[in-house]
Amino acid sequence: MFPQLARFTDLGLLLLRLMVGLVFVNSGYRHLKAPATRAKSIGMSKPFTIFLGAAEVAGGLGVATGVLTQLPAFGLIVIMLGAIWKKIFAWHTGFWGEKASGWHYDLILILINLVVAFTNGGAYVLMR
Repeated sequence: MFPQLARFTDLGLLLLRLMVGLVFVNSGYRHLKAPATRAKSIGMSKPFTIFLGAAEVAGGLGVATGVLTQLPAFGLIVIMLGAIWKKIFAWHTGFWGEKASGWHYDLILILINLVVAFTNGGAYVLMR
């Protein structure tokens, strides 16, 4: 319908990547800022929570900056699959959630990261 918008594809991918970076760097920072408290709230060990936080920060920065974009995108997908598993099988959270965020949010982040991985992040990346 609007073929002239196709010229903005790489800009759209950059904006998606920046949003993914913002979400994951912020989440990872919260894990690293208070790992004991965060570990208790998510039902994981403190060392795993630190690892998870570092992985989220590294993955978020990798996707946002476009450094080997596909690798951090797939890493973040694995993290989100773990989050979905925890929400469904441990916390029994529904798709939309009730008192907390449902796993629809995690699924959206998986799909965004798939788009990033399938397109290799678009033209505006630092390193392929």
